[in-house]
Amino acid sequence: MSVLNDRLCVVLGAGGHARVVIEAIQSTGVATPHAILDIDPALHGKTIYGVPILGADDLLPELIATGVEYFVVGLGGVADNKPRAGLFDRAVAAGLKPLCVVHDARAYVSPNCSIGPGSVVFPGAIVNAGTVLGSNVIVNSGALIEHDCVVGDHVHVSSASTLCGTVRVGKLAHIGAGAVVRQSVTIGEGAVVGAGAVVTHDVESWRTVMGVPAR
Repeated sequence: MSVLNDRLCVVLGAGGHARVVIEAIQSTGVATPHAILDIDPALHGKTIYGVPILGADDLLPELIATGVEYFVVGLGGVADNKPRAGLFDRAVAAGLKPLCVVHDARAYVSPNCSIGPGSVVFPGAIVNAGTVLGSNVIVNSGALIEHDCVVGDHVHVSSASTLCGTVRVGKLAHIGAGAVVRQSVTIGEGAVVGAGAVVTHDVESWRTVMGVPAR
């Protein structure tokens, strides 16, 4: 584990996704996770890997006053990524800076790609040359994003899914676990690709597709 530094960050959300986010932060030392916020009062006072769950989002101004400058969204998204986007926007509006986190365990990110603020790349994921990731994107464990893809803000690319070369994914879209999107296909804004689907044609915005081939 890398030595943590004096950049303090808050993690927004305390579920399973947050556990991997915190582990990723701790594995790299890109910042020190100082606190977790979650709306569930049953979690307040507990810890995740030594990081305390202090309360709900209304504590953001108090944390900023104590020296916290950065945040990461620890809320995952299953189909609907709007709650994640809302947390991101709320933290930015409060004056916090989004932290980009790449897990130190076998994740590969090309030096010739671009990763937006607040995005996270989990273990075993690959992001290849020429790819552009927007803000607050999740590239989950074992996902493959091939060369020259463009992935919009607040997208979740789920575990073991594959975006072949030059795929375009609109903001707020969800790529389900194990799905494959053929090269040069466009996935529209807010669209949902079901788990295990094989997408061979463009998907319109706010549509859900599933199956092999996806319909």
